[in-house]
Amino acid sequence: MIQAIDRAAKILAALQGSRHLGISDLGAVLDLPPSTVHGIVKSLQAHGLVVKEPHGQRYMLGPTLLQLSNVYLDTLDVRARAMRWTGDLAERTGLAVRMGVEFFSEVIVIHHEPRPDGTRQMPETGLTIPAHASALGKVLLAYHPAFKDSVVAKGPLRSLTAETITDVDELDKALSEVLATGWALEDEEAVLGESSIAVPVADRDGEAVAAIAVVMPASDSPIPETVLTLLREAARNVSRELGAPGWPPSVARTD
Repeated sequence: MIQAIDRAAKILAALQGSRHLGISDLGAVLDLPPSTVHGIVKSLQAHGLVVKEPHGQRYMLGPTLLQLSNVYLDTLDVRARAMRWTGDLAERTGLAVRMGVEFFSEVIVIHHEPRPDGTRQMPETGLTIPAHASALGKVLLAYHPAFKDSVVAKGPLRSLTAETITDVDELDKALSEVLATGWALEDEEAVLGESSIAVPVADRDGEAVAAIAVVMPASDSPIPETVLTLLREAARNVSRELGAPGWPPSVARTD
């Protein structure tokens, strides 16, 4: 491992989630002297990967990362193959649809279909959500034990609302239920007033490569069985296009 790249990556990871941190804060995260961290941050700043607050001394993620993320999204085969089916799912359910993949300890929304009711809605492609607080994330955590281990190893699970699962044992129980049923539920755990249900998408190796979710107001829950059936159908169709030998996927090996 190249030490300078490893340290730079850790700085970017520390700043994710719209965090603003100073040199001393970053030094504490990396367990490095401020002078060393300052040199790395200045290099990242020169490339637009981090920027300093307009009227402060703290740093945040920079615009170059947005450009890189757009390139990343455009090259995802799963996104390209899913757009037809996610659009159809939104039309048939009348609900917003998200597709997400692993991103550090979070899930990044790689595609978003807004509700087809003509209302103005915030575009969500590129949005990141803590994995433990989302239906998309619970699916990926359940089918990827190594991902779950990395999330838990980062420290206490962050609370976004009063409903967020922050106890590891409780999370393990929820993930076991995901594997037993093939779907994950999130009820006001990330955003108050919002619920979602997600299922996995399999690739040619038969492993979960992404997750698809439908999103609805929490007041409309429980989500009807007909919606879950359509969601599963969409996931099967995307998985089939990716060459999956079957659905649902198998749990990824940890070795």
